[in-house]
This record gives sequence, C-alpha cells and structure tokens, in this order.
Amino acid sequence: MTNALFSAENQSTPVECFGHNFPSEHARREHFTTLLAEKLKDPAFRKIEGFPQGTDEAILAMSDPPYYTACPNPFLEDFVRHYGKPYDPSVKYSREPQTIDVSVGKTDPIYKAHSYHTKVPHLAIVPSILHYTQPGDIVLDGFGGSGMTGVAAQWCGAAPPAYRHELESEWRKQGKPAPKWGARRVILNDLSPAATFIEANYNVACNAEELLAEANRLLKTIETEAGWMYETRHTDGKTIGTINFMVWSEVFSCPECAGEIVFTEAALNEEENEVSKTFSCQHCGAELTKRSLDRIFETKIDPVTGEQSRITKFVPFLINYNVGRQEFVKTPDQEDILVLNKILGTNLPASIAPRKFPIESMYHGSRLKPKGYEWAHQLYTHRALLVLGSLANHIEKVTSPDVRRVLYSLVYHQTVNASLRNSYRPGSTFGNRAITGVYYVSSMPAEASVIALVRGTVKRFKQLCKTPWTEFSKANVAISTGHAARLSGIPSGSIDYVFTDPPFGSNIFYADLNIAYENWIGIHSTPSNEAIIDSFKGKGLPEYHVLMRECFAEYCRVLKPGRWMTVVFSNSKASVWNAIQVALQQAGFVVAEVTSLDKVQGSYRQVTSTTAVKQDLVISAYKPNGGLEDRLNQHGPTVDSAWDFVQTHLKQLPAVKVTSGYPQELLNIVERDPRRIYDRMASWFIRHGTMVPISTPEFLAELPVRFREMDGMVFLPDQLVEYEKARSRIPQVKQAELFVSDERSAIDWLTNFLLKRPSTRSEIHPEYIPQIGSAKRKGELIPELDQLLEDNFLRYDGAGDVPSQIHSYLSTNHKDLRGLEKNSPALVAKAKDRWYVPDPNKAQDLEKKREKALLKEFETYKAFTGRKIKESRLEVLRAGFRAAWAAKDYQTIIGVANKLPEETLQEDEKLLTLHDLALTRTEDGI
Repeated sequence: MTNALFSAENQSTPVECFGHNFPSEHARREHFTTLLAEKLKDPAFRKIEGFPQGTDEAILAMSDPPYYTACPNPFLEDFVRHYGKPYDPSVKYSREPQTIDVSVGKTDPIYKAHSYHTKVPHLAIVPSILHYTQPGDIVLDGFGGSGMTGVAAQWCGAAPPAYRHELESEWRKQGKPAPKWGARRVILNDLSPAATFIEANYNVACNAEELLAEANRLLKTIETEAGWMYETRHTDGKTIGTINFMVWSEVFSCPECAGEIVFTEAALNEEENEVSKTFSCQHCGAELTKRSLDRIFETKIDPVTGEQSRITKFVPFLINYNVGRQEFVKTPDQEDILVLNKILGTNLPASIAPRKFPIESMYHGSRLKPKGYEWAHQLYTHRALLVLGSLANHIEKVTSPDVRRVLYSLVYHQTVNASLRNSYRPGSTFGNRAITGVYYVSSMPAEASVIALVRGTVKRFKQLCKTPWTEFSKANVAISTGHAARLSGIPSGSIDYVFTDPPFGSNIFYADLNIAYENWIGIHSTPSNEAIIDSFKGKGLPEYHVLMRECFAEYCRVLKPGRWMTVVFSNSKASVWNAIQVALQQAGFVVAEVTSLDKVQGSYRQVTSTTAVKQDLVISAYKPNGGLEDRLNQHGPTVDSAWDFVQTHLKQLPAVKVTSGYPQELLNIVERDPRRIYDRMASWFIRHGTMVPISTPEFLAELPVRFREMDGMVFLPDQLVEYEKARSRIPQVKQAELFVSDERSAIDWLTNFLLKRPSTRSEIHPEYIPQIGSAKRKGELIPELDQLLEDNFLRYDGAGDVPSQIHSYLSTNHKDLRGLEKNSPALVAKAKDRWYVPDPNKAQDLEKKREKALLKEFETYKAFTGRKIKESRLEVLRAGFRAAWAAKDYQTIIGVANKLPEETLQEDEKLLTLHDLALTRTEDGI
C-alpha cells in the first residue's frame, strides 16, 4: 500500500523531475512553485483565455507544479519534450476504430470515490488507450472533467492480473493481439478549477497509509468537536441518538386568511409517503395548491457577508436518527430547538468566503432568486457551514501537501449532499438525496449530517486505497486549468492519442454548477470560454459550434498525423449532433466511425441518421497523415486527389465488425457505404476551400471500378480478402438501421428495398409509407413516392429483355420462373411494371437530370421574399448550396440560409458546413 515516491515528502530521498535532480520531494515542489509564482506575476500570462478567477496565493496553495496547476500549466511543453516521442513518418502506425462501452465500470471503487456532473468510467476508456497507444505514449483530454482519462492511462500500467487476463481473452476472441501493458503519460485540462482539483486527486496519488491515518484522525476530531450538533434525545426521554438528517419545511401564507402554513404539515401525506396536490388551510379550511400559496420571507443579518438578507422561511419538521443500528424518526422537540439556537450563536470560521451568484446570467438563476438565495454559502445551514469550515481548518494543518489535497477532496465531495439542495424523499431507501445538474432548493430540504457524509466518504477512500490507484505516479501526469482551445504549451504534432468527453450543448451548465464547489477551493471558472448552449450567457448553437470547432482544431494541431481521437457524445438533438460533426470536419479530422451503445440490449449499432441520437455516441476520428495534405497542396483538387483521399480513408476503416451477441452476425459498416465515402471526401475538399473535383454520379459510377464492393460496402483488395474470410465463417450480415427523415434517406431506403426486391408501385407503397412517420424532419418536404421512383429508379415496361436485377430476383423466388430466358413471355409478364435500381451508367444520367431539376427549384428559394421558408426540400437546398459554393457565390448561400428556420440549417451537416464556410469566406474578404 505504501508508495515510496510520496513517503519521500519528509525524507531526504533524491527525486528526478523533467531531467532535473532534487535532494527531496520538498525541494522539487519548492523549486517549481517558485517558478509558477514568478509566472503568475506576468500580466500576459494572466490574460490567457480561460485563466481562472483567483488570487496568486489561492492558485499556488492549490497547485503542485509541474504536475498540476490551478491555472494554465506553463510546464506542458517541458512535459511533452521530456517524455514524448517526436513524430516520425517512417514509423508505421495503423489502427482501426475502437468501440467502447461507456457504461462499464460504474461500480468500481475508483469511479465511485468522487462524483462529477458527467463521467465516462476509466474502465471504459482503458481498452481504447491500449488499442491506440504504446506504453509511455502521451494521451490528451482537454475536457478532463473528473480525470478518468488520466486514471485509465495510469491503469494500463497498474491493472491487476485478473483484469489483464479477462481483457486479453476477450481480444483473442476478436482476433486481436494482446495489448502492450504499461502506463501511458497523460495531459488533462479543464476550464473548471473544481474539475482539475478532482483530476489531481484522482491522478496525483498520495501515500495511502498516511492518507487513511489522517482521514481517521480527522473524523475522530470532528466527531469530538461537533458531534453534539447531531445528537437528539430518543422518544424514550433517556437515550441519545445520532441524527442522520433533519428535514426542514418551507413556510407559506394562505392567500385567503394570511395564516402561516407549514408546507409539510399541510401537504405531506405520511401514510402514502407523497405530497398531495391539493390540501386544506389549517386556519380557514380553504382548498389550496402549492401554486396558490404566498411565500414568507425572513430578513436577518447574514453571518458571512454582514449584510441584510431576505430568504424564504423554513422551520425544522422531522429528524431521522439512529439509536445503535436502529433507525427512527421524530418531530423536533424543545431540546432540539435549543441546540439549533446554540449553533446559530456560534461564530463561523473565517475561512467561509462569500461568493455571489451571477443570478442574471445563470440558467438556473430563476430557481434561486425567488427564494432569496444570492450567495453560495446561503445554500447551507449554519450547522453545515460550521462543520465544513472546521474540517477545512483541521485539514490545513496536515503536513503532507499531497495528503492535505486529497483530504480536501474527501470533504468537498460531499458539499452538494451537505447543502439544502439535498431533498427529503419520503419512502425512498435513503430518505434524502440531492437533485443533480440543477440548483434547486425544495420546500422540504433534508439537512444531512456532515459527519455522517464524511464518514461515508472515508469508507469509499478505504476501498480506493485497495485499488491500483495507490500505484499511480504523479510523474505520469500534467494537469492544466484553462480553455481547451488554448493549449499553446503543447507542441504541434506531439500527442499520440486524444480521448475526450466534451460538453453536450445545453445538457449541463458546468460553470454555474461548479460555483458552489469552487467557493470552497477559492478559485473560479471563467464561464465566457465555456462550450455550452446557454441563452442567459448569450450562447446559442452557433456560438457552441464555433467554440467546439476551436477546441477540436487545437486537438488536431497537437495530435500527430495519422493518429486518432475518440469523442464520447450524448445529446438527443440532431442540431447539436450536426454541430459536433461539422466542427470535427472543419477542424481537420475525418470521421471513421460513429457507434451508439444500446444500454438496454447491451449491443452497439452504427448511426445512419441524425434521428438516431438517443444514446451515448462514440465517434472515432483520425487526423490525416501529412502525405495526403502534401499531395493535395502539390497537385490541387483533381480527380486523382479525390481517389487519393478515398484510398487513404479506406485504410482507416475496419474491414470486419462482428456483433457481440450469439449467434454472431457481421455488421454492415456504415462508413464503407459509397455515399458516405463521397460525403467524407466532399467535406475534405470543402474544408480546404476548394471545389469538389468529381460529381456524385461520376464518383458512384467509378468507385466499383477502382475498388472492391461487397454487401453494399467498399473495400481495398486486402480488406476484401479479410472480409470474405469472415463472411465464410459468419454468413449472416446485420444491416444498419435506416431511418427515413428526409428525401435523401427516403431514396436510400428505396434503393435498399429494390436491390433486394424489385417491386411494383403497389407492392412498394405499403412497405414505404410506415417509414416516413415520426422520423420525418419538421419542415422537410419529401416528394411523393411516385416522384421519388420516377426521378431515381427505372421501371421495366415490358419491352425488350427483362433486366438482370429483376430476372435474378424472380428466378430465385419463383420456382416456375427458374431457367427461363430473359425474353420469356411468362417472365416478362411477371416482371412488367417492377421498379429496380439502375446500373451505374444509367444512374449517372438520372442523377444529372435530377440535379438540373433541383437547381431549377432552388431558384424559387432564391426569389422567395417572405420572412421564412417554412417548408423546403433538403435535396434542393443541398444542390443549390453546392452549386453556389462551386461558383464562389457565397452571398447566395448566406442569403437563402437567412430565409430558413434555424433548425433546417442546424440539423443538416452539409448545409451547416457550406453556410459556415461561406460566412468565413465573406468575413475574410475572399
């Protein structure tokens, strides 16, 4: 359990850091702290975007440079130069996308040691790091959150034998070689000082024996000092019980008689353990609802600010307590009230700092302001502030800086549950729980015992100290606090792999939620750089898109060519999903795979439609190697350069994907679909500001000539050999789900249907109509079935030989038609009026004819003079935007975009890309 590195803190054991030798760990810390202190005096350093709000003293007290700084880490370049391996294009590197299960490992003691708003468990990340990297490689996570990417990187060198055996066995089943075990280095960054503080405590481990000894001593000290605050007399009048939590009740005024109403007394049905929607006034008998009540406020002097405060009135209602192991509840008696009054008369520690909520710019400000909560400390009772402040004062006296920092984390982990955000949950297992992700003080807050909460955390940390966490080394980590788009200390092309879990649009408002936590550590986020959608801060989807593009561009800059990034993303809005996709492509990445985990069935599926964004998505993207870029710059956007991209892109895609269930099925690899390949190629050229050198019909016709096709997928020759081997072993191919949400997906659905079953219009109609129900985009005009068939497919009219596609289908499915010639009357009669998919040459002619018709219709959109085009054909808009881009007519793109509803533009990747680039070209004067 003992880690020698941390035992050196108070000894004369020499230590090495970045090639420098120091006589002790203390000397190392002093040296780099002095350098950081000098850096903090530089005004230019403090002007770095994302620099947190805090004094030099607070930042230095929190930091352990060069491994962790509570500000932008000025030692990142030293870390990379000392530990990194320079990019060498002669070293062969090839990987396929790696799918991960983001729900795995949520019961692991490391994961449970400290909560955060969102977390991908480290055990879900470990396989990806092993897959993409070698021991000693540098991994980056610019949205580090609680630091699970760092934990995963270090776990690769500390994983127990049982875990290694299990993973190696699973990889053998998949035909993969065993991974190379060994710790990876990691750079973690986050805008929030709260997040990087948690990251440090997860990744810059300390001496476990010393930590547990100090934690137990701290617990005993606070029990002796403050235990009386959580004592209550049992209903037998003799025995002293220990309070688990006290329920407070908001007090209202009856609108009819102005009598005071204790909410829980009036509305809580204790037999049913639920709050009644209607209840009677105990004074006048009026029938009431909660909304009909008037709030009562109390005006008093705030013990922290010294100013008058006006907050809703609460009174103690119920005490949940234990006598021995038995749990009881009681109404607070006179003795309990006397204890509360004694507590109120006790001065708070001077360390309790005032921090005002920026109510007007907070999404959840409307929940705080009506009840009078203006300051972070007001979310706590006087008792909770006394105990938390006292704990902080005792921790400050701990000698070891590493142990001291982890102890702070141990206590601050419970600051949400210790606050009035903790609500009474009658009838539930624990009886009380905080609502996460929102500032909300209910009318029945449950004030939990801080001592009991900390006791629970100490138990968690005891379990933590039995894990590989004790073997982690601070030498493997560099943690920085700042903006993910400004990692200027990291040299370009130096990072081996990126794993990141970015903010999901407007799902969680991290900076706001961290205000209360950061008040305890004395350093605050700079929310202006936060990549979220928040109307209260003037940030819509366009602002989110720009911020994410800047962050991804920084990832692309520092990543080595040909290396990979994994992005975990969860948002049900198609517009946010498209913003992420477009930002990735504009930053320079090429998406190779997008999969989602079905948490109900425990299986993966590949995403084919924006309507499918219901679960956590895992995006695998790579930075193209420098050779592709160089050839494009040298030869320009030629047809050959388009096929050069395809050749390079196909190499990055998996040849075989197999389902995890039984019996096994081969997965249809969506990224190998011809149209998806064309889209990736087109995005590549558009991002480089050039015309796409080949049209869709020409591309689709030439693709099977240059490459190999099977089961609707495109392969390189050696990849097809691998796929065919798997196909002979696993004959069943599981097709990707396809949702009809627009005209293009309707055409794709009909293509898949007719390839398998050339059919008459009357046979197609009942199968097609159910596909365009709830998945259809709002405001999207999908042409009628007859028009879709006429514009995109061919119908056999009975003249001439039966087309091969129809002949093959009929002879396979009808015994009486087998062996007949293609001009046989019986075969012709059965084949007449069936629609089928044209061969590539005829498809080109159809596509050109269709494109001409689309552009003609686009002219009506250009001429539109109303406020908004409420309904439109997406294919018309795409064709028009493409044509305008090719003609460098950026104003037409911008002009038509301004006439569209925001969701029409934001929910389509192609329109959003061209519009965003058109804006950029116009702003740059190109």
